Amino acid sequence: MSDDLKHTILNALHHELGAKMVPFAGYEMPVQYKLGVMKEHLHTRASAGLFDVSHMGQVILRGPDVATAFETLVPVSIAGLPEGRQRYAFFTNEQGGIEDDLMVANRGDHLFVVVNAACKAADLARMTAHLGPMGVSVESIKDRALIALQGPGAEAALARLCPDDVQKMRFMDVLTVQMLGVDCWVSRSGYTGEDGYEISIPETAADAFARALLADEAVEFIGLGARDSLRLEAGLCLFGQDIDTKTTPVEAGLDWAIQKVRRHGGARAGGFPGADVILPQLDEGGAKRRVGLLPQGRAPMREGVELFASAEGGQAVGHVTSGGFGPSVGGPIAMGYVPSALAKPETQLWGDVRGRRMLVKVASLPFVPAGFKR
Repeated sequence: MSDDLKHTILNALHHELGAKMVPFAGYEMPVQYKLGVMKEHLHTRASAGLFDVSHMGQVILRGPDVATAFETLVPVSIAGLPEGRQRYAFFTNEQGGIEDDLMVANRGDHLFVVVNAACKAADLARMTAHLGPMGVSVESIKDRALIALQGPGAEAALARLCPDDVQKMRFMDVLTVQMLGVDCWVSRSGYTGEDGYEISIPETAADAFARALLADEAVEFIGLGARDSLRLEAGLCLFGQDIDTKTTPVEAGLDWAIQKVRRHGGARAGGFPGADVILPQLDEGGAKRRVGLLPQGRAPMREGVELFASAEGGQAVGHVTSGGFGPSVGGPIAMGYVPSALAKPETQLWGDVRGRRMLVKVASLPFVPAGFKR
């Protein structure tokens, strides 16, 4: 393991619990624990999984009309986001591509933004350069850990530490609550498709907080391996793999995240990078589309597998961006891009797996129904 890798505040606890550690986004992170990826995945679906996501970037934005200012960087409605609520968003470039996807919460006198670990430096530079001249301060939070608690047992596990407040929260609510004597910034959200929470907590209390949750027999620490299979079953994108700077939100199937007010005819239509590309696509569709894929054999189709419209001959029409075994599905699953004309569920395609074309069918996403608390 490289000495240049950064460590989260929970690194020692991961080692104590026997985690297998790997490099990820510049950090030494746990890929699995003693349970193993399969059991960690199924445990999260059945009970409660605890994830260390402290490598993610946490940012506070303050300033006059900060929500309107932030809308000049993202195509979603921030000015219309009520206090105490969170929304999925993405930075776009002038070509309509996605520079990063993120979560943004309205916490009253400021916005709280969580960005991907690999994009932290670029995102901070983008926000500082663009929002600074508009009177918005950009503060990178460096003294707080970020923990996710996911699964149908998450509410009961967290309620042991803060019963009244967290049980009342619904999907995408945000709240500041006291747990273990410190202020915790809690959102009812996550990256597994299950009910759960993401909790920002002072680093000084992070180890005790994680241990308090793990004292519940329903809670197990979960590594990056199961995190990836969980989000794949949930049909959720991984930046740099399923979405990137050359893929538009419409092509990625994320048009649901762009509210009417930011579209053609809306009161705050456009005004974000790439609007001249994205707005027409919202009306007319894009040339390609992200879809779910169900390989018809037992062999998984992983990232990079080329997709063809016929069993023999012809040029590739698409490719797989994420793929593997879905423990809850009980078979191989994948996501990828195909021409819009081939994006209808049940469409038959063929994936080239080690020189042999295997049948795969287009499928609706998600593969596993969401368990969010509405």
